[in-house]
Amino acid sequence: MSGIYVHIPFCKQACHYCDFHFSTSLKNKDALVKSILTEIDIRMNYLPDKSIETIYFGGGTPSLLSEKDLFLILEKIYKQYKVSKDAEITLECNPDDLNNEKLKELKRLEINRLSIGLQSFNDEELIWMNRAHTAMESESSVKRAQDRGFENITIDLIYGSKFSTLNNWKKTLDKAIALDIKHISSYNLTIEDKTKLGHDFKTKKETAIDDEKSSEMFLEMIDRLEKSQFIHYEISNFGKEGFFSTHNSNYWKGAYYIGYGPSAHSFDGVSRQWNISNNPTYIKYIDEKNDAYFEKEILTEKERFNEYILTALRTIWGVNLNYLKKHFNDDFIKLFLNQIIYYIDQEQVIVHNETYTLTEKGKLLADKIASELFV
Repeated sequence: MSGIYVHIPFCKQACHYCDFHFSTSLKNKDALVKSILTEIDIRMNYLPDKSIETIYFGGGTPSLLSEKDLFLILEKIYKQYKVSKDAEITLECNPDDLNNEKLKELKRLEINRLSIGLQSFNDEELIWMNRAHTAMESESSVKRAQDRGFENITIDLIYGSKFSTLNNWKKTLDKAIALDIKHISSYNLTIEDKTKLGHDFKTKKETAIDDEKSSEMFLEMIDRLEKSQFIHYEISNFGKEGFFSTHNSNYWKGAYYIGYGPSAHSFDGVSRQWNISNNPTYIKYIDEKNDAYFEKEILTEKERFNEYILTALRTIWGVNLNYLKKHFNDDFIKLFLNQIIYYIDQEQVIVHNETYTLTEKGKLLADKIASELFV
């Protein structure tokens, strides 16, 4: 089965660390929703399998859309695809958008998974990030959603900023655990060039993130969450049994997906396609039925191999030798088997039933190890 991603490129304000595509102006919102509806029609034959297991509204801030906007997009998707009766339908949202009326709307739309961008429980840090909500709103939004019957809730947390200490991070994790949510995605703060934080770093207004401190907080997070029955199923993701993100898990397992909206990506097994990251231009080209709204590349066997290693190694499902034998040539596999021995000897990788996964030591170096296993 396949997945659908819908990119909603609007935000109330720009977070200082974020380099995703978005606009703080809503003036093109109606036209953009209309263009997304048109794109769904245009690309109805892109996926080899039109059976849909997941729908994911990402952004940006999808919770800025009205009930009508979301209904029209879902209605079009259900018209063009065979959506599973128990499909996972996720909507990314900010705490300040989740009032009782908005939650009622999301329930009526049968959205069954909320991804709430809390980021921090520290008001000073939230202001520094330029978030639009307070620490109190972070907690109350989750509780309101639970009271409205949303059981499948994930929250985002960021660690590694100048406000982070190990003691504060422990308190943050304890607050998250106390909320009784089923999933946590947590990311080490990174400095991206085209952001306010990136500019402040270049001009020496901000200092570099301390890698040693971030590693310490990462290991503390693993320990604390696993003791609370969370399963560390991907480097940045922890879920309780039965509450892993199906949509993202399918990405990591190589499933096919189609992305709608500006900057959205798609994958059909042999090629990758991505839409232009410009709202007015996207709207114009879609209206003209002009294929210039996207770029496309055919993936070589080498690129597909490297991508599999990069994503699979980050998960509890690991790199499976039988999968490699089924999809890639013998030379790639021989090289992998020769290279992986070093990381096994270093106790950074373990092998069980012909599946290679990272140890706790290895998780600290996940991207580095993966890149050195590339062909």
